[in-house]
Amino acid sequence: MSGKKEELLSSAMKRTSEWISSQDIPSDVAVHVGETLFSLHKFPLVSKCGFIKKLASESSNDSNITVIKIPDFPGGAEAFELTIKFCYDISFEINTENIAVLRCAADYLEMTEEHSVENLVETTEVYLNEVILKSLSKSVKVLKQSQDLLPVAERVRLVDRCIDSIAYATCQESQSNAGIVEGLAEDLSALRIDMLRRVLIAMTARGFKQYALGPVLVTYAQKALTGLDIFGKGKKKIEAEQEHEKRLILETVVSLLPRERNSVSVTFLSMLLRAAIYLETTVACRLDLEKRMGLQLRQAVLDDLLISSYSSNGDNKMFDVDTVQRILMNYLEFEVEGSSADFASDIGGLMESYLAEIASDRNVNLAKFIGFAECIPKQSRITEDGMYQAIDIYLKTHPNISEMEKKKVCSLMDCQKLSREKCAHAAQNDRLPVQTVVQVLYYEQQSLREILSDSDSPPAAAVTVEDTLTPPELRTYNNDLSKLNRENQDLKLELIKVKMKFKELEKEQKAFEVTSGSDCSSSVSIASVVKPRLPRKSFMSSVSRQLGKLNLFGQRQVQTKPPKGRRHSIS
Repeated sequence: MSGKKEELLSSAMKRTSEWISSQDIPSDVAVHVGETLFSLHKFPLVSKCGFIKKLASESSNDSNITVIKIPDFPGGAEAFELTIKFCYDISFEINTENIAVLRCAADYLEMTEEHSVENLVETTEVYLNEVILKSLSKSVKVLKQSQDLLPVAERVRLVDRCIDSIAYATCQESQSNAGIVEGLAEDLSALRIDMLRRVLIAMTARGFKQYALGPVLVTYAQKALTGLDIFGKGKKKIEAEQEHEKRLILETVVSLLPRERNSVSVTFLSMLLRAAIYLETTVACRLDLEKRMGLQLRQAVLDDLLISSYSSNGDNKMFDVDTVQRILMNYLEFEVEGSSADFASDIGGLMESYLAEIASDRNVNLAKFIGFAECIPKQSRITEDGMYQAIDIYLKTHPNISEMEKKKVCSLMDCQKLSREKCAHAAQNDRLPVQTVVQVLYYEQQSLREILSDSDSPPAAAVTVEDTLTPPELRTYNNDLSKLNRENQDLKLELIKVKMKFKELEKEQKAFEVTSGSDCSSSVSIASVVKPRLPRKSFMSSVSRQLGKLNLFGQRQVQTKPPKGRRHSIS
């Protein structure tokens, strides 16, 4: 209780005591309510309070003053003072602020019609039925006050009647006022979670659409779960008692969420899921949220998926990849069951962006990175630019992985679907394995061949094309063609560099085999290195033959009897 409120209460009690003392009748009963002492008279109390009458008759005190102790009076000393005023017929106002404590105090003191006509129980019941239970806002206020008056408020059915009044009034007003839920959500956010649950269940039983309960739960959760560091990383900091309370609130909110899709936003679901991981709720609670997010994954943005990983031992892992992977699998499972033709096209870019984010986490191992990447449907990727970017970030963040592991990572992308800009970047990327670079150059060369072959079409066709183009478009066409020719020359130079690099590798292999002392292996390697070149018809034909020997793309070759002393390929 605040200091100002205590001062006002003390002043009111003092005035009451002064009024009682002014009657020139000495007090003969002392009532201790908590730590507050009231010096009163038996007659006005026992004439209306059955509880006081029973205690006074049982008292064996030989003195002139009867002492009564009430340690657990509902509403405390403030409520007891109001009942004293009623017993002494001191005028005061019954209103929304005090009706709950008066009704509970009247029941506790047994102020029924059996002891006096129009006693406090009857008076408060009339006010409840005529004023409180006919108003939605007043019913909510009284229900909120009743939370601090349990179990007496339950015994007099104050809680049940307020809940039923709220449910009935909400259903009636919602038919004419669609915005009533928003106003009600703010009022209900002050209730305890168990009270909120009972109110929402009663509303649903009265016919209120469960879909419309979303705004109430969103408002309540945002207020009740404030203070949680759900966007932090590493070791969590929260008291055990507070954690238990927040966990109970969260699990109840999730159990009350409407089953319909889009009843709440995916961003709100993401907030709940972060809190569920932070508070270590039940597995069922977290799986339910993951499934709900999966059903609404198309509305998600990258920030909704950047869910932090928490631990009590201060683990440094940044992202909870397993959770997002389960969300993705829930989405794919639902869309496949729904036979949606474009089930994957909407989320390919989102998943590639997420993959690029987790690639920067040094604690994401190779298996986890590859496992998540393989879950992204290939048909969702129009180009491989997003996958290439994620792979490049991962190789940059994890520079110590082996050459074989680099090849596994790079096998996730289809080099044929890279854009021209990414091809140019990949051709000069030292982090990529040599085989991947050769694949990129090979496919780019093929693409340029097709474009150039189209430009070298018969004159009649060329005339037809030129006739269909306006002068500005024709200039653009010629400029693009010149640009492609220049890029073709650049790619030829890159291929020459790759060939030279392969020759250097062969020489290194030769030197290693000579030092190993294996004459047979050495002779084979030397034979393959000093093998005389065949007459070269053209540059591109030699490149094609060299690439064919490397078998970079996993194509099956015709089984022929190999010449003695010659290797099939260079690994």
